[in-house]
Amino acid sequence: MEKKELIKKIEEQRKSKVITYITSDRQGPVNARIAMDVVPIISKQLQKIGKVENIDLFLYSSGGDTMVPWRLVSMIREYCDKFSVIIPYKAHSAATMISLGADEIVMSDLSEISPIDPSTANVFNPADPTNPQNKIPISVEDVMAYFDLAKNKFGIKNDEELAKIFNKFVESNPQIHPLALGNINRTHNLIRILAKRLLKSHKTPMKEDETDKIVDYFTEKLYSHQYFIGRKEAKEDLGLKNVVSADEALTKAMTELYEAYQQEMGLGIGVWSPENELGLNVSQNKKDYKIANIESVELSNHFALSIDYKRQQVNMVQQTPQGPIQIPQEQVTWRVVDQGWK
Repeated sequence: MEKKELIKKIEEQRKSKVITYITSDRQGPVNARIAMDVVPIISKQLQKIGKVENIDLFLYSSGGDTMVPWRLVSMIREYCDKFSVIIPYKAHSAATMISLGADEIVMSDLSEISPIDPSTANVFNPADPTNPQNKIPISVEDVMAYFDLAKNKFGIKNDEELAKIFNKFVESNPQIHPLALGNINRTHNLIRILAKRLLKSHKTPMKEDETDKIVDYFTEKLYSHQYFIGRKEAKEDLGLKNVVSADEALTKAMTELYEAYQQEMGLGIGVWSPENELGLNVSQNKKDYKIANIESVELSNHFALSIDYKRQQVNMVQQTPQGPIQIPQEQVTWRVVDQGWK
């Protein structure tokens, strides 16, 4: 069944207009993240649909730019009375933030969301010892856990001892610049503010203590960015009362649409290598990929990526007792030759 027919099927069941937003979770250059460039694309989708009662965002993503969710949610809300997110499988990190802004989060037994505190990387982060040109990302959860360990596990309470703990942290090897910690604190505070605004944007606003509890869980109390949350835990333990379990018919329709994108985009394929992409006994090849999709019944957009692969001989220097020698070695190189929304 074609994707548009599957979208129609969900619309009929939900009595809504559906927009899909799918980003590739493959590795290497064929990975895609939630990014600000989708805002004008989804705006065109919304203008084509017009003002309606219900809009569903069918969402699959491993995350991305945490500045996008508020912009996206607030824009979608201009076109509907009720905004819902349908999660066929993964909606992690920034995709979880988008879900927090929905009046309804529709989940099957396969659906999962995640904590929303990201790792940060800027010019003040420590250099990677194995590759000095790269910066080591600093996890917000790790910094919070370090000071939690000092205060609550080791019982360090007075200011002088806490200052020593802070100095040890900053003076570690590789050294952590104080402004890197400042960036972490700023990001942590910003994520909390955005999460609260998203939760308070609901058609039926949540109480202050309810939003505080949810924000605490998703930014601090789950302790790992790889902690994935199913529908039962989201609703009963973490306080997301707007989580709705998809019935059998809707679950089937969600799965069918997800599997159509999975087949088209290679979702879930964990390994990427130029050798595999080029193929055996092939010297040169060009491959086209769809690494993001935004679609409705009315309009289709996708982010296209074209990569050239080439098998060639390169000389590798090898040390021997007689001195360095050059050994010819076969290598597959690749380069992106075209990319953009279509």
